[in-house]
Amino acid sequence: MNVAPRAVVAGKTRTCPHCKATILESLSICPGCLHHLRFDQEAAKRQVAAKSALRVEGVIRHPPVEEAWEYFVVLSIRNDRGEEVTRQVVSVGALQGAEKRTFSLSVDTMPAQIPAGTNRATTSPPQAPAAPKR
Repeated sequence: MNVAPRAVVAGKTRTCPHCKATILESLSICPGCLHHLRFDQEAAKRQVAAKSALRVEGVIRHPPVEEAWEYFVVLSIRNDRGEEVTRQVVSVGALQGAEKRTFSLSVDTMPAQIPAGTNRATTSPPQAPAAPKR
């Protein structure tokens, strides 16, 4: 059985039914929990062909003789004008003596799936959410 790919708007999001993460509607596999969301061979091929635009990894080591440390991971995204588009606390935790944590960040990109019959030059991306008030 061959299922036609769904037409979606570039940047449109939905919620993964498994892990409740906000993901791109065009994805057939959730990048968070890796569950398959639908059987769409073309979307799966696009997702597998995604390119890594940014990959950063770092390690924090707690000295064995100091008191416990608490940590929080904040992700901030800015647009080309330097304005904060989004800011989220991703995780929090604590490190005891001699423990370590490895943090990895990756940003993958792939061509947007533009609905058939739409002129790519005239399609505008959805508006980004407003930056949180501080």
